[in-house]
Amino acid sequence: MDWKIFNIRYIAVLAAALALVSCSISYRFNGASIDYATTKTIQLDPFPIRSSYVWAPMQSIFNNRLTDIYAQQTKLRQVKRGGDLVVSGEITGFDQFNKGVGSDGYSSQVQLKMTVNVRFTNNKKHSEDFERQFSATTEYDATQQLVNVQEELVTQMTKDIVDQIFNATVANW
Repeated sequence: MDWKIFNIRYIAVLAAALALVSCSISYRFNGASIDYATTKTIQLDPFPIRSSYVWAPMQSIFNNRLTDIYAQQTKLRQVKRGGDLVVSGEITGFDQFNKGVGSDGYSSQVQLKMTVNVRFTNNKKHSEDFERQFSATTEYDATQQLVNVQEELVTQMTKDIVDQIFNATVANW
């Protein structure tokens, strides 16, 4: 009797283990809706800075983040020329604005805004082509100097803008 129970338990455990090993379900919630049967490549042109205020590292931070998101969240092969999808443009704005004034009459909050102009071409379906601007803002305390917080703020705004561009180009949101 003990052998019969042991065999039943052994077979049940073995069946469960085989079921777990043989079934592999993978879900990706990156939002990309690409027909990989027709769209296989993407061309990401460098985005130069065309704003009146320039912080040189901003260009490489932006271009690296843009390249990374398509590499990590799609199966598209990145090419230098002739991509099925083409993303190009320029960083057109990097501006500061006084956001709030304290009781002493001086600025208490400063708003930083980054704007990027994007041209998207879908060489497989030209009805999805567009040119538009994406922007992001962030605030910092006016007692801080911009040079001390600039890298962190630009990184935050770049992430936001690149997510917007990704969603507009391949996620169809």
